[in-house]
Amino acid sequence: MTAERALVTGGAGGLGAAVAERLRADGLQVTTLDLEGADVDIDVTDDRALREAAETIGPVDVLVNSAGLIGPNRPLTETEPEQWRRVLDVNVVGTVNTMRWFVPGMRERGWGRVVNFASIAGKDGNPNLSIYSASKAAVIALTKSAGKELATSGVLVNAVAPAVIATPMNENTSPEVLAHLTSLIPMGRVGRPEEVAELVAYLGSDRVSFSTGAVYDISGGRATY
Repeated sequence: MTAERALVTGGAGGLGAAVAERLRADGLQVTTLDLEGADVDIDVTDDRALREAAETIGPVDVLVNSAGLIGPNRPLTETEPEQWRRVLDVNVVGTVNTMRWFVPGMRERGWGRVVNFASIAGKDGNPNLSIYSASKAAVIALTKSAGKELATSGVLVNAVAPAVIATPMNENTSPEVLAHLTSLIPMGRVGRPEEVAELVAYLGSDRVSFSTGAVYDISGGRATY
């Protein structure tokens, strides 16, 4: 089956917008979802609103979960419980919410592709970014679990784990943190949104048929496992 319709969360800017543009270039009808500036303005943590949006949007073949927060850049002992709740709510629960509302239709039709945005931070753990790192580790485990659950359904669930990418999401990250993270990349540079979008487009297509519950690094050589 060839994908026809896609939903991209966090699609108003950054990696989500780059993915939406790339999928449209492949001929897909793409709906973007974000807090504002998207085709559908909604908070992925609002389960009731998301359910109503799912009824309006209708079935999709490809679901890309790009919506996310980095959270505060500070030592673990200086973080607050509410900061943890907010980042985990968006990065983890928001991903779960969209999967809950859109994956059943994929399973009924016997075909679908889900691509979740994790991060190399979810594997390595970045200092002073404990909340973000923990949330992306959760996305990796979620992807592996869902991939196994859906392995014989025709619905494939994979994740991408970028290193630092040049997006507005990183504009509020301190220069010292960005410099440190970039220094960990053997290629010596940050990634570009279109490079990540190309990988996502591949994972959202019928060119992938024997991979699920996997994590695809796009890290300029930083990934070690």
